[in-house]
Amino acid sequence: MTVPDSTDEPTARARALAKAGDVEGAGRVIVALVKEAFGLPAAAASINRDQYSLNSLNGIVTLDDSREFFFKFHQEEGEGDTVAEYYRAEALREAGYPVDVPAFASREVGRQILLYRRRHDRRFADLCRGAELSEGADVAPLIRAQQDLDRIIGERYLATLHVASAEEVAAEPVHRLFHARLIDPDTPDRLGGRAARFYLDQPFEFPGLSTHWREMGHRRWRINGVAYGSTLAELFEQSRRILAPRSLAGAAVVAHGDAHNANVWCENANAATPRLVFFDPAFAGSHVPALLAEVKATFHNIFAHPFWLYDAALAQERYRASVRLAGDLIEVEHDWRLSALRTAFLESKFERVWRPLLAELKRRRQLPAHWRNILRSALFCCPTLVMNLRSGAGDHNPISSAIGLAAAIAVGGEPERADPLSLLLDGINP
Repeated sequence: MTVPDSTDEPTARARALAKAGDVEGAGRVIVALVKEAFGLPAAAASINRDQYSLNSLNGIVTLDDSREFFFKFHQEEGEGDTVAEYYRAEALREAGYPVDVPAFASREVGRQILLYRRRHDRRFADLCRGAELSEGADVAPLIRAQQDLDRIIGERYLATLHVASAEEVAAEPVHRLFHARLIDPDTPDRLGGRAARFYLDQPFEFPGLSTHWREMGHRRWRINGVAYGSTLAELFEQSRRILAPRSLAGAAVVAHGDAHNANVWCENANAATPRLVFFDPAFAGSHVPALLAEVKATFHNIFAHPFWLYDAALAQERYRASVRLAGDLIEVEHDWRLSALRTAFLESKFERVWRPLLAELKRRRQLPAHWRNILRSALFCCPTLVMNLRSGAGDHNPISSAIGLAAAIAVGGEPERADPLSLLLDGINP
């Protein structure tokens, strides 16, 4: 198996090998790195094949004495010193969050890797996916577990809410998930980064329609009969402007920032109410803008499911979609809907996190007048920038692409008549 020789850094080489399908070669690189970085007698490393870890690598390292550690690292587009996660985990623990703290951390650039004590708990995302694949599964314990975690998150946000300066806010790594993917560092005043690379001047393939950004990027959408007031081009540009880090100075919290359920362990999964524990706080911080803190978890735990974002092949089997140009509109019809589990998660997130947070921001006179635009812009960025949603550009097919971009439009822009998200936002309008 041949991989590019553009770097000798172990983390980059391991990820390249794994991406090329040489998981054994990647494992050998990890074994050598663990020996070198920590002086541990590593004997073998297995790589997880994981649809959720889009910009990182993780797996299990086994030592000569049979001890096992869960390893992980981020290695993406030079996006930096993610080993600071070690310190961010400590900050989360001190703030009262349930969080797994790494046992070992290597800080050297290109050799940044974390080792956690091996857990045999399952990730909450996997349990939820399994329940949705099993007809008649009892989802009540999963809902109670999510409600308990949401309650803790909501309480911790209120307890750590404070005013942060533009410098403090801009230094937070959470912006790598949003604004940094909308720009090129040398030209922050215009759209770039993943947004431009994934979508601008690119072809799009949907069920019933082959089109191009030039034809569809500036059209408004009507989705299952509901018209939306913003185009893809407008939402990307609005997000670039409104999510600029320094413009979000003000209300901030201590937060994980990326606490979707693939970054959450489920302890005592067979209990009446399992306990959920954070891990992978690579984007956590002490001055996370309050309106960004829970966005990733809100979208990825709820609107990305069931199946379309991470399981495009399943979406193609289970759902139907059609797309056509109708005058100046893109007309989309599809039969994807939130499941009962995700609907319960949505209600919990809004009742236990968003409603009390927004009410407190208003009480303190720290809620921006354009808070809905900030929230919607960040929600829009979650699916469009985590992976390329165009059919054929990655794992997506015409059906999952249509559903995905329709979901992005629906969370990103205000509808001309009420839809489920706008009703919730109206209901918590502080």
